[in-house]
Amino acid sequence: MKRTRSLVILTLSSIILVLGLWGATSAQVGRSEGLANPDLASEKELLALPHMNAKIVKEIMERRPFLKMAGLNEVLAPSLNKDQLGELYGKMFVQINLNTATDEEILMIPGTGKRMLREFLEYRPYKTLAQFHKEIGKYVDNKELARLEQYVFVPINLNTASDEDILSIPGMGKRMLHEFKEYRPYANIEKFRKEIGKYVDKKEVARLERYVTVN
Repeated sequence: MKRTRSLVILTLSSIILVLGLWGATSAQVGRSEGLANPDLASEKELLALPHMNAKIVKEIMERRPFLKMAGLNEVLAPSLNKDQLGELYGKMFVQINLNTATDEEILMIPGTGKRMLREFLEYRPYKTLAQFHKEIGKYVDNKELARLEQYVFVPINLNTASDEDILSIPGMGKRMLHEFKEYRPYANIEKFRKEIGKYVDKKEVARLERYVTVN
């Protein structure tokens, strides 16, 4: 009996540890496994991607940041065919908001067909990326889940987000983490624009804003 009780306690402890580690390593922006961010990539990095040339790269750099994937696709579609776009989007993408992305934007994720589109939409609204893992993980293995995660994010709450959540925003460093937290509480998104606008230009404020919410 004592041995059985010890095994139960050990098992429960292991489960709690695993859950604790999951919570500690979770974030609201999907981790990149080599997927380039067109808003942050250098000219050299962009030129190294499939089907890119100097003219396309120049237009990307002039028009960024892209607040939606549709904006990037608008730049690329006149120059690249469907197959070329598919290959490129396997290497570069503007992460999409799981709660607001259009059907067309979701279908731009390579390998995502109408069935997976339906699953993405079915579980809205997403409150955390962990919810995405749980629900979409019902249909794909861990490797595919990690690949899909690169393409998505759930906006973080400016007033309650952990340091790790904030640092998961692409291009975010510890200095900007400090600024994000310094001006809490945020009553509205206008306060975010005003305060963070003291440190970066309007384009960068707009890029950061797409990853956050005050709701």
